Amino acid sequence: MADAGQKSSEEETDRAIQPIGPGGPKARVLVAGATGYTGALAAELTWRHPDLELVAVTARSGAGTPLNRLYPRYEVPLELGELELSDLDRVEAAIVAYPHGASAPVVAEMRGRGLLVVDLSADFRLEDLPTYERFYGAHGAPDLLDGAVYGLPELNRDAVAAAELVANPGCYPTASILALTPLAREGLIEDVVIDAKSGVSGAGRDKGEATAFTTVTENVSAYTPVGHRHRPEIAEKLAGLSPAGREIESLTFVPHLVPLDQGELVSCYVSAGREVSQAELDHLYRESYGGEPFVTVTDFPPGMRDVRDTNRCHIQVLAGDDRIIVFAAIDNLWKGASGQAVQNLNLMLGLDEGAGLS
Repeated sequence: MADAGQKSSEEETDRAIQPIGPGGPKARVLVAGATGYTGALAAELTWRHPDLELVAVTARSGAGTPLNRLYPRYEVPLELGELELSDLDRVEAAIVAYPHGASAPVVAEMRGRGLLVVDLSADFRLEDLPTYERFYGAHGAPDLLDGAVYGLPELNRDAVAAAELVANPGCYPTASILALTPLAREGLIEDVVIDAKSGVSGAGRDKGEATAFTTVTENVSAYTPVGHRHRPEIAEKLAGLSPAGREIESLTFVPHLVPLDQGELVSCYVSAGREVSQAELDHLYRESYGGEPFVTVTDFPPGMRDVRDTNRCHIQVLAGDDRIIVFAAIDNLWKGASGQAVQNLNLMLGLDEGAGLS
């Protein structure tokens, strides 16, 4: 993309559409990076959304190909094209589904032109710049970090609603943080082991050998068991929830690839530092999530199929023999990525949080 010029007041006026919602104009949205799994689903959810108008789908390859040709299961007939600055003048909001590193400069361009942005990459998730640089390399727009809101609505609903840039959480952090938030808030995590399992779509569309059928079928294997990039995201957010002076002493995160196309399950094993009864846990979790539209506390172990193709998270908590056990299941492409992105965008635009997600 070339450098942007200054927008005229006429262009600013053209972009403003109020009120958005039932009976009013639709918010115009661009999805960048629409050839990947999460970008394609974000485009589909936006296309069928009652209060959003999908204006453009862009990608760094595949120009001229209709998205529904690349993904026949989706109904989006728009042709893919390279992202042009003129595209940004046609919309009020964007969902960006680029890899980390590639996303930040594009998001900076969009924010400079006044767009509301939900970013699906890791570029704005971490508050600590040195931690980001350690795991991802140099940051392309560090000046935007302070203004970015971590887009887990169950934690930050009011902040998301007021935000102009939302950093969509990673799929593993979404499930893990939702599983552990009630315990973290009560200072009931001394150490935790998170055993995480994801379908192969979590590895991305371009991973090649890593997701080849012959590699993953009839097989389950761990990957990046030490130093996974999602660990610091989980650790940072849980630390921010814990009462002052009550740090998590140890957090072990090990992801596994399972022979499914999509879905995710985390099994969390927690040392609380004191005895916690099942009755206390039940009260704590139902108090935390009783009013949440997309979180259900169950009395049985949740499975990936239970939440497939939904924006839901199912959680069970148990007072185990030596540790508290918490299970959380999500669809990694929905609540773990694109569905949550639309949930966040709904809040940013003042729409019903669940619009377009049923």
